[in-house]
Amino acid sequence: MIDIDVREPLTTTEPHAVRGTGFAPGRWVGRVLALVVAAFFVVFFALPLVWLLLAPTKDARQLLVDNPFSIGSLDALATNWHNLMTFQNGIVWTWLGNSVLYSGVALVITLAVSIPAGYALALTEFRLRRALLAVTLVVMLIPSTALVLPVFLELSAVKLVGTPLAVILPFSFFPFGVYLTYIYFSTSVSRDLLNAARIDGAGEFRVFWSVAMPLATPVIALVGFFNLVGNWNNYFLPFVMAPGRKSPIQVGLAELLSNVPLFNPTSAGSVTIDMPTLALATLLSVAPVLIIFLFSQRFLVTGMTAGGTKE
Repeated sequence: MIDIDVREPLTTTEPHAVRGTGFAPGRWVGRVLALVVAAFFVVFFALPLVWLLLAPTKDARQLLVDNPFSIGSLDALATNWHNLMTFQNGIVWTWLGNSVLYSGVALVITLAVSIPAGYALALTEFRLRRALLAVTLVVMLIPSTALVLPVFLELSAVKLVGTPLAVILPFSFFPFGVYLTYIYFSTSVSRDLLNAARIDGAGEFRVFWSVAMPLATPVIALVGFFNLVGNWNNYFLPFVMAPGRKSPIQVGLAELLSNVPLFNPTSAGSVTIDMPTLALATLLSVAPVLIIFLFSQRFLVTGMTAGGTKE
């Protein structure tokens, strides 16, 4: 007797019946979407940066007529550099010096206040501690531009407007740094380690300086970088507080922009600045922050990832 196999044949009615051989629409849609997003960011962010790097190597006519991503010449770059350095007798160096002064002194004050404040909020107990933390969070959410007018009135009352302190003191107010430090000490520093130092006879200042501070190097770098970049790029506050030759480089860039005939036709009869020279000034203004970032990125990455887990 012959046995006949009456089992139904294997059917592949679904597209994923055999893994690896069928067409997976979801996978291809995801890849295409990722490529579209990446292309968007390249067009929106990378291409303007490439154009900005190449613009100082051209003269005004080449910048408008030639290919936007073509390379100019060293002679055009030297000419643009000369025009920038001779604008108002080299005032660009004065602006850069003011930025270094304002941002540097404010950075020192910020670190001297934010790190101990975050440590105290995270690892010590005192009266009104929770209320102070809540106030820090609320103030951190207020836009800095909203505080310019009241700060101006306060500093005007004590005759500080127009002095370096009118910029340095507001720059030193950095509640976000206090909050970052608070999060770091709350999650990444063991209380048992600090208690062991106290048992060994160390006072509170010694515990903070010798035990907590060495462990807080990543968050110190992170707070310092955020504060420095924010202050360096701040325009509105210095524009109000320190006009004229006391302005930092960001306010100076606005003055250079006002002397470009393409953006301000009324400047045609006065000293004019070409767009390639303005592009060179822009690169010069971001160079210090870029150099600091390149040398401190290891600490910045460590500070950003610290506190992600809690033992």
